Amino acid sequence: MHWVYLLAAISAEVFATSTLKATHEFTRLLPSLGVIMGYGLSFYLLSLALRGIPVGIAYALWSGIGVVFVALISWLVYGQKLDTPALAGLGLILAGVLVINLLSKSVGH
Repeated sequence: MHWVYLLAAISAEVFATSTLKATHEFTRLLPSLGVIMGYGLSFYLLSLALRGIPVGIAYALWSGIGVVFVALISWLVYGQKLDTPALAGLGLILAGVLVINLLSKSVGH
């Protein structure tokens, strides 16, 4: 169940961060509420995930996967350009997430 909490925490964080631009510096109510609720839910779910996942591993996965998904959503929704170095960096982040999940004994599946 800890992994479900972590995936849900990542989803809530990605939603909140992706919505942040739509708040127009917190001058629009609905997107602003979405950001606040998304971050609150994300941290709550992350705290539940920490019951069974070490904090360093959980945070590395939470932030790494979040960065990749926010970059992709920014590309799709906001037209953010992703050049070769940006794509290479995102690939390295994904590689790190895979190494942690597939090879680390710290994860404790």
